[in-house]
Amino acid sequence: MRTGIASLVAAYVLSQFYRAFLAVLSPVLKAELGATPEDLAAASGLWFLAFALMQIPVGAALDSIGPRRTTAVLLALGGGGGAALFAMATGPTALWLAMMLIGAGCAPVLMASYYIFARTYAPAVFGTLAGAVIGFGSLGNVAASLPLSAAVALFGWRGTLWAMAALTLVVAALIALLVRDPARVDSTAKGSLLDLLKMPALWPVLAMMVVCYAPAAGLRGLWTGPYFADVYAADAAGIGRATLVMGLAMVAGNFAYGPLERLLKTRKWLIFGGNALVALFLAALVAFPAAGPVTSMALLAGVGFFGSSFGMVIAHGRAFFPPHLIGRGVTLLNLFGIAAVGLAQVATGRIHAAIATPPAPAPYQAIFACFGLALALGLIGYLFSRDRTD
Repeated sequence: MRTGIASLVAAYVLSQFYRAFLAVLSPVLKAELGATPEDLAAASGLWFLAFALMQIPVGAALDSIGPRRTTAVLLALGGGGGAALFAMATGPTALWLAMMLIGAGCAPVLMASYYIFARTYAPAVFGTLAGAVIGFGSLGNVAASLPLSAAVALFGWRGTLWAMAALTLVVAALIALLVRDPARVDSTAKGSLLDLLKMPALWPVLAMMVVCYAPAAGLRGLWTGPYFADVYAADAAGIGRATLVMGLAMVAGNFAYGPLERLLKTRKWLIFGGNALVALFLAALVAFPAAGPVTSMALLAGVGFFGSSFGMVIAHGRAFFPPHLIGRGVTLLNLFGIAAVGLAQVATGRIHAAIATPPAPAPYQAIFACFGLALALGLIGYLFSRDRTD
């Protein structure tokens, strides 16, 4: 079981890499393929939307055929195939198709881990394990920063993507060999997504799920790169440093939420407090968009650290699910969280295009404000949630 979980964590490292690498590649893709920030925002959004749309069939597959085959097949065909298509891209349209394939391939990875945790371990440790997987997986976020810019300088962006395609196929093979499906639950128990959506306690958690991940994922996954390039004239190395700092903050944040839950003995108010701080950091970025690269980097790191409540929100929702619907339940939560990021990337791309005139900080102020306002509305909805800590 441990080696199987390790292979799934390795796959999640790849998933985090693929959702974040466009920020560093944005200058070279613009120079070689003519891909604008709006094109890359669409590509990033399509990754998240394809990922989200796959959650419904993935949830059914986890409950019916298990995590091993579900994850290995999708990661090999979608993740490996999409990375290869990206390496051969000649224009923005190919990038969009490649990102959709990669998103679909990465869709089962995290949920497969959560499914195994929910079936195998005590509910009380689910939040800590969920955060730990995201924390270790966020090393992919780190790899998609300064290390990626160094790899592109050495091997070119196409050579780097071919290497990622090969690595993805290797990890998919390891999952097929090492993951063991947990024992099935009572096959006579029936249920569907509609049964989950009929639970009043779940709706405030879904409201938080929609907004909690979008700021950190959207800014780290794309907008940090154009923001530092346009406002601070940063080159690829400068963008790599900024994204590295934010990525490391996200790693630390994911590891922090589990121990904080045990210390504070609450999920609801931990999640609420952390995301309220994210809203404050976003407000500061709106008010001071050109305060200096170090200040902006620190504010983005705050968004990354406190905006890493994704695993804890999943744990909050999972506490309400019956055992026979855990697979569908965790993927439903994931669908709401990831689809919101995809829609946010498309929307912020249009915002950037509409305001992409001097002064340089103006479009990014609007993007920060968009994320902050959505988060504030989600926090209001989440106030009506019921606390549950297992």
